[in-house]
Order: sequence, then C-alpha cells, then structure tokens
Amino acid sequence: MGSLDASGLSQIAQQLGYLDTSRLSQIAQQSSAFLTRKPFPWSSLQGMIKEEGFRRLCSELPSPELFQPQFGVERAYGQQSHDRYALQYRPSLDSDLSPAWQEFVKELLAEPYQAFLRQMFGLKPHERFVLSMHWHHAPNGASVSAHTDASRKIGSHIFYFNTEDDWDPAWGGQTLVLDDGGRLRAHASPHIDELQQVAASEILGNRSFIFKRTEHSWHAVKPIACPPDRLRKVFIVVANRVNLQVLWRRLRGKDPDGYPM
Repeated sequence: MGSLDASGLSQIAQQLGYLDTSRLSQIAQQSSAFLTRKPFPWSSLQGMIKEEGFRRLCSELPSPELFQPQFGVERAYGQQSHDRYALQYRPSLDSDLSPAWQEFVKELLAEPYQAFLRQMFGLKPHERFVLSMHWHHAPNGASVSAHTDASRKIGSHIFYFNTEDDWDPAWGGQTLVLDDGGRLRAHASPHIDELQQVAASEILGNRSFIFKRTEHSWHAVKPIACPPDRLRKVFIVVANRVNLQVLWRRLRGKDPDGYPM
C-alpha cells in the first residue's frame, strides 16, 4: 500500500471522528448530579475520545519546538508558579498540527461538544461562551499550586495524553479536587496541605477531567516525580464567559487567556 499524503490523512481523520458523541450524550444526561456535586462540580471521565482516535492523538502531539517554557512565572495573589512547557492554540497554528489534531480541534468547536459543555455547566440558551485551548507538558518537579481559576472561566475540561507506555501513575500528575470548607477567598494562596483532598483524577486509559469554576473550586497538581525524559501531557479546553475582559482582549487581537490569536 502506498503512503498517504497530508490530504489523505486528513480524509481518514474526518472519517474516523475523535469525540465519542454517544458518550458525550450519556455524560450530559448526568449533568444535574454533576452540578450539585460538592465541594464543587467535577467529574473524572473515561472514553470521551474514540480509542483509535485517542491513540492517534497521543502519537501525533504537537512538536516540542512549538512549546514555550513557563517556569518561575509570577502569579497573582502570591500563588506559586505553574511550571510547564506551554502551547496555546490559535487558528494560525493549524498548519503545524497533524491532520488528527486539526480534526479534533474542529470537533471541539462544533455543535455536539458545545452543547455538551452548555449542558454540563448549566448554561441558559442566551449565555454565550468562547473556548480557549492549550497544551501543557510538565517535567519532573513541576506542580500546579492550589487555585480556583479566573472568574471569567466557566469551567475546564482537561484531556490527559499519557499512556501506560510512557507514564507511571506513581510519578503523580493527577488533578486533585480540594475542599477549603468554604472559608477562603477565591484569590487566596493557600498551601495544598491547608486544604482537604477530596479526590484525584485518573490520568491513564483515555481519561479526562471536567469541572465548573466556583469561588471554591480549588484544585492542584502535586510536584511530579518522573524520570528526566518524561513529561505529563495534557490538553485543556476552557469555556470562557464573553465579558468585558474577553471582549477587550478580542479587540486587541488576543484570545480569552490574553495570547495573540
């Protein structure tokens, strides 16, 4: 069989499809239970991506040369830096992505997934939102300090792209659900040990983690302890309110996170 060019691979990607729409529908039907979950709405999900699609996306992650190092970056309110290599999605990046990733992003921007987020986050028909998306690859020693996310964020969906071939859960990388007992301001900077750990996400086996942002949606990732040649790999989809900050950034040619489009 002859090799396929980019156009041929793109056609295969379109035929394959990546998001499992029946799974989206199944999870969305449980949105009422999700929205009333304590200490904030969260769920660890399995199989949101079709298995063949998941394997393809894992093997065709963006080139490391596209990522920017973010280490020791000062955060607001005295919170510790979130160390990682980061790549922000923007439409102009498509030519640097594999056909698989181009199609996956296209599906995230299409109606089935948009409707899924709208139902999961309990949004009314008139409530507008816009997505921002980014890849984070974290090395040994990296962590995500306890935080609640910016108020413009409605919620986030974290897709994990490590497999049993390149990651051991004992190294860490799980997203932790934390409970402050309702006592902290959203812009506080507590140490992770000051909060009660309610749960930890599963990160292998085509897993993802979705949560709705609240004033007490504390979450974190403990320092990773992996070999120097390994990385924790995630792709995060964020639903953002269309507020004045987001509109002002758009007028200046930036996405909701403040990155150039």
